[in-house]
Formats: sequence, structure tokens, C-alpha cells
Amino acid sequence: MSTTSLFEAKPPDPQEDARSRTRMRNGIILLVIVLILGAVAYMNRYWPEERVVDKFFSAIEKKDFDTAYAIWRADPQWQQHTDKYKQYPFGQFQLDWRTTGEYGYITKHDIRGSIAPSSNNTETSGVIIAVRLNGIADPNKTVCLWVEKSTKTINFSPRDCRAQ
Repeated sequence: MSTTSLFEAKPPDPQEDARSRTRMRNGIILLVIVLILGAVAYMNRYWPEERVVDKFFSAIEKKDFDTAYAIWRADPQWQQHTDKYKQYPFGQFQLDWRTTGEYGYITKHDIRGSIAPSSNNTETSGVIIAVRLNGIADPNKTVCLWVEKSTKTINFSPRDCRAQ
């Protein structure tokens, strides 16, 4: 049985040390990239629903109520079958969103946040989106809308999202 002493050990291989450091550095870089991408994906998880609401308010600001209603219903051909939307017809929609409506004349909007509330620890089918209207930090000038995740239809939120 032969044993080698510390003085008889092989000298370290500089190339192996460099490869080891490179693998470690690349692993750390990959981990940081994955963490950053995960954080960005998490922060933008409701982007599709927010985008629908953004398009809706852009149409309202232009007073293009036909397009806004089509976005609200997620149905570009809504005029072909108006009887399908008797619960919230286009006439009522116009009254709600024109200058005579609850929010008045809408000139600009700012999406303040979105959340998918849980119900008894289960996922819900939609997202609540808070939108500040006309740049006014008044809770009465914040509208809370519900966007269905699967269909992207819009409705008024069943929960109040305004800060008191």
C-alpha cells in the first residue's frame, strides 16, 4: 500500500481550474437569467387582459363606441346578432360610457393594477383591472373592470378595487 504525501501530490492543472471556473460562472449567469425571466413573466402575467382594457379605453377616448362595444363583448361581429346581448345592449352601453355616464368625459386612462382574486383557494376565471380615468387620483374616477381570461370579454367588476 503506497501512500503519497503532500509533497508528492500532483501539481494543480491550470486548464482544469479555468474550465471549472468557467462552468461555475456560466451556471450562475444562467440562474440569474432564469430568475429575471421568471420575475418579468410573473409581473406581466395579466398583460393580455390589461391590453384588452387598454384597447377598450382607447376606443372610448376616440368616441368609437361601436369598436369599444365590440371589445367589451369580444365580438367584432356583434351588430350581426344584437339579440344575443339583451342583458347589456349597445344603447345602455353608450349611456354608461358617454359624457353623461358615471365617469363623465374620458380623455385618458391609466391601468393601475390587476389581480385574479381567489375563491376558496381556487383560481377564478377572470382578472380585476383597476383603471384611473383622466389622471385624477380620486377613487370615484377609478373604474374596476372584470376581464374573463378565456374569452377576453369585459364586464364591471363584482368586487370594488378602489383604494378608500
